Amino acid sequence: MATEGMEMKEEQLPHQEGIDEEEEIAAMKRRVAEMESEAEKLRDMQSTLEQQSSEFAENKEDVDARSIFVGNVDYGASPEEIQAHFQSCGSINRVTILLDKFSGQPKGYAYVEFAEPSLVAQALVLNESVFRGRNLKVTPKRTNLPGMTRGRGRGRGRGRGVFRGYRGAFRGGRGRGFAPY
Repeated sequence: MATEGMEMKEEQLPHQEGIDEEEEIAAMKRRVAEMESEAEKLRDMQSTLEQQSSEFAENKEDVDARSIFVGNVDYGASPEEIQAHFQSCGSINRVTILLDKFSGQPKGYAYVEFAEPSLVAQALVLNESVFRGRNLKVTPKRTNLPGMTRGRGRGRGRGRGVFRGYRGAFRGGRGRGFAPY
């Protein structure tokens, strides 16, 4: 009898394996469908982010078109004082004095955003005007484009002149191993 019970179990195993495989396949199909729906959601989110970033970039260009850069600003100046100095040009939305991120001290320049782009031309008349005993430098704010180099300087890298020290030059000696000096 014990052998008959074993034979029945052996007969049921292949049938059960078929059921288990079907269940596994169904579970995998469900997981694939879930992943595809998540991928679709991610694509939707990505497209909305790209759309928002392009709107923001356009908005940033608009803000830059109606803003000016003010250089040589006295370190003790407040945004209210700068606003009062440029109030004759027209309505001002915002005055930003840039600070050093480590010390918190003013860097000596500011940005003034006007309500209208046409007011920038009126503000440029105040170039070289005296504010707190200093001649201000007033220029239109330029838009920084990501990935664009300024074209100033030679960059960082080798090629800084004729003498390159030990890098790439013949040092003599054995020429292997670490030699920091």
